[in-house]
Amino acid sequence: MKIAYTMTDGRGELDELLFDLAKKLAERGKRTCGIVQVNSDRDDCHRCDMDVQVLPDGPSIRISQFLGKESTGCRLNPEALETAAGEVATRMQDPFDVFLLNKFGKQEADGRGFRELLGEALAQGATVIAGTNGMNKDAFEEFSGGIATYVAPDLDALLAFCDESEEAAA
Repeated sequence: MKIAYTMTDGRGELDELLFDLAKKLAERGKRTCGIVQVNSDRDDCHRCDMDVQVLPDGPSIRISQFLGKESTGCRLNPEALETAAGEVATRMQDPFDVFLLNKFGKQEADGRGFRELLGEALAQGATVIAGTNGMNKDAFEEFSGGIATYVAPDLDALLAFCDESEEAAA
């Protein structure tokens, strides 16, 4: 079982990194499942819209809600996140090599969101890579039972982890 997490300091850096990882894996012929995040700036707000792309070729789903220009609260739309999880669960019926999750966040830390799908991906023998942040890192490590590997937020390092996982499974 190969499971890893990565973290960055910048807000959009992790999203961009995992999006690029999904593209590079597809170019290498790897079958991906899960979600990556694509952010788009808003003219009427200092915060971006958050959309997730269901892998490998599913829909893009807006998981943020607009709470007003001055809002500082959590903008995640939990219902939209559950919709994305449902889309991913359907795609998990087809074979895949790597499961990507843009963020093991509060929903997953609380036992919701993509938590069950992460476990299912591991049970199916896939390599699992999740983004997380300092606030949810401990919850992710607890979820993984201490077997998760930290991988530096670097495309080459993440690709090397996937390659090592494939070699170990062979």
